[in-house]
Amino acid sequence: MATCPACDADDLEVDEFDVEEGDIVNCPECGASLVVNSLSPLEFETADDEDEDDDDEDEEDEEDADDEDEDDVDEDDEEDEREDWEE
Repeated sequence: MATCPACDADDLEVDEFDVEEGDIVNCPECGASLVVNSLSPLEFETADDEDEDDDDEDEEDEEDADDEDEDDVDEDDEEDEREDWEE
């Protein structure tokens, strides 16, 4: 039997042959959404933790993209200024 990482309940009756890694199941005790992390031994992690990690990565990617856009604008402005000055 597996244990719920959110509430430490030991009565998660999930058969390792009925699930695959990445599947989501709910804890009957606390109702937490759990992701199957490993099949042998059967282990879970809370789905909320995984979602937060993904959100953090998405925010970092957006910030990096914004920084790159600003750099592109600066380079274009410098080229325009050089052309105007040369004329």
